[in-house]
Amino acid sequence: MNAQKTPQNALEDIKVSLKLKLAALWASFMFLYIYVDYFALYMPGKIEDILKGKVFVFDITQGFLLAALASVTIPALMIFLSVALPAKVNRWANIIIAVVYIPYTLFNLAGEAWMHMVFGAVAEVVLLCVIIRYSWKWPRFKTFNSINLRH
Repeated sequence: MNAQKTPQNALEDIKVSLKLKLAALWASFMFLYIYVDYFALYMPGKIEDILKGKVFVFDITQGFLLAALASVTIPALMIFLSVALPAKVNRWANIIIAVVYIPYTLFNLAGEAWMHMVFGAVAEVVLLCVIIRYSWKWPRFKTFNSINLRH
C-alpha cells in the first residue's frame, strides 16, 4: 500500500474563490480608508477647522460632502460588486477602480501628513495593487482548441 498519510491534526486548506478574495481586499481597503480619516480628527486643529467650515483647503459645502460620500461609496460598492458582477466586467471594474484610487489615495497625503496617514496610504496602495494583480491574472477557461489531443 502506497497511500499518503495525513496527520491527524492537519488543517484543511480551503480554496477561496477569486471573487471572495477581491471582496475581502475591498473591505480591508474600506476599513483603512475610513479609519485614516477618522484618526485625522485627533490631529490638533482639525476639529476647529471643521467647525470653521474647512477641510484641508476645501470649504465644507453640500457639494463637498456629496463628493466625499461618493468617494467612499465606490470602493464600498466594490465589496458587493466583486462578488456579484460577471467575470469579464468584474475584472475590468476592479482594475480600473483600483488604478483610479491609487493617485486619489496618495493625494490625501498632500499638506500635513502624519505617520498614521502615510502608513495607511501605503497599506491602501498595497491592497489596491493586490486587487489589480488578482484581477489582471483572472483565471481563464482552457478551450478545447488549446488542448493538444493525440491518438
